[in-house]
Amino acid sequence: MIPTSKKDFLFELIKNLSPAEKRSFKLFANRLEANQEAKFIQLFDVMEKLEVYDEEALLDKAPVTRKQLANMKSHLYKQVLVSLRLIYADRNVELQLNEQIDFARILYNKGLYMQSLKLLEKAKHTANQYFLDTIVLRVVELEKVIESQHITRSMRNRAETLSSQADELVVHVTKKNTFSNLSLQLYGLYLKTGYVKDEEGKKRVEAFYYSNMPEFDMQQLGFYEKLYLFQAQVWFYHITQDFPLCFRASQRWVDLFDEYPYMRKVATGNYLKSYHYLLDTLFYLGHYEKFTEVLQLFKDNLAAADFQMDDNCRLLAFLYVYSNTLNIHFMRGEFSKGVNEIMPQLTKEMRKLENKLDVHHQAVLHYKIACLYFGAGENLHAIGYLDKVIKRTGVGLSEDLQCFAHILKLISSYEAGLDENLDIQIRNVYKVLVKMDDLHQVQREMISFIRQLGQIFDYQLKMAFIDLREKLKPFESHPYEKRAFLYLDIVSWLESKIENRSVQEIIQEKFREKMKAIEK
Repeated sequence: MIPTSKKDFLFELIKNLSPAEKRSFKLFANRLEANQEAKFIQLFDVMEKLEVYDEEALLDKAPVTRKQLANMKSHLYKQVLVSLRLIYADRNVELQLNEQIDFARILYNKGLYMQSLKLLEKAKHTANQYFLDTIVLRVVELEKVIESQHITRSMRNRAETLSSQADELVVHVTKKNTFSNLSLQLYGLYLKTGYVKDEEGKKRVEAFYYSNMPEFDMQQLGFYEKLYLFQAQVWFYHITQDFPLCFRASQRWVDLFDEYPYMRKVATGNYLKSYHYLLDTLFYLGHYEKFTEVLQLFKDNLAAADFQMDDNCRLLAFLYVYSNTLNIHFMRGEFSKGVNEIMPQLTKEMRKLENKLDVHHQAVLHYKIACLYFGAGENLHAIGYLDKVIKRTGVGLSEDLQCFAHILKLISSYEAGLDENLDIQIRNVYKVLVKMDDLHQVQREMISFIRQLGQIFDYQLKMAFIDLREKLKPFESHPYEKRAFLYLDIVSWLESKIENRSVQEIIQEKFREKMKAIEK
């Protein structure tokens, strides 16, 4: 039977529970003696043992009929979530605060107004401490309901104070939403079109960015307003390839968490992203020493005894640590060393997390791994990972990445001696690439070269490589084209063919020369 685990939310949830979470659920579900033989617990036991979701096998083993199954699964799903909420309530500030508001509502409904207000005041204090404006607004709205319907005399001028608080909160929430919306729209723009490729594209992005950026006074902004502002700036400078300004914005993003270290446990995902984009920018700028310093600091912070992560943040940490560790090997040209040191553990961890990774991050990671194998001369492994990128078409995947995956696969096939069907491959890839919009000039030159590759005789190859290198060299310093060489250092590959040396030898030599120049 075809596995349908991804289509069944309950099965997917149960399979993602840790052993400790499963034990907690069983304790929670069996807390009442009447529940000990309950059908929903038996259904949980059966689903836990299934390798893939098979409804017929489930009905055969679970004590439910086909008619009962949908309702029983819905009930079990809710019970699992309630048990998880109980586990994580003490570890998550927002869960705690929402629980306090729920309790305050219950007390209000019981007519215990002063008790309700006291609980709300405590929740408001904590929410203000962590800059959770939307939660504070919920608290104030409930306070207004209590005060408007019952004369509590809890303080003088209570109505005016609550109205003023509500107005101020609305201003902050609106500003925060404006910044976060802009950041999200810029990210969507990047996924759709990639980086700007010319002045006209840059002007379009600039017009969009500045028309949607609200006026602000930095001194008046709260934590989350600053966070989303810096995030929007990072994406804007990233897309327009202004990496010096992108570095400044990403550094301010990291510095924000240094200023408010306790926010790391509330906005953990954004904390991890701040380091990732700072490292990403340093990689594009080629600042090796600063990159290694920041990466080590990032790893040390993740390993700190008081730093806790949920499953979502562990996934992000996995992506960011490995992605940037791969980047170090790219900068040094140590591809074989990277394969030996990174790939065994990375492959093992990736198998556990692959179903949780979104299409874009999966493709980027697979492409980076392919580049590592290509640099190490292990072309068949590179092709295997490139095929994973190429098959991931559709929404959420940059055309730039697809384009370079196709090109690198052809080069890897050529290097591996898989040239019996190279002409057919070239024609098929050419058909795919010409349909892509707004290709870089580097990509166009590569497509043109590859298209002719099957017609070039062996004795003509060296001159063809030299000719292509001379065409591409000027683009290494071009403001909109130079980034293409980070996807694929094609110039170093061409030099390796011309000089009959390995790609990693060429890149290692360039790295050593660069480090010597810095020391001087």
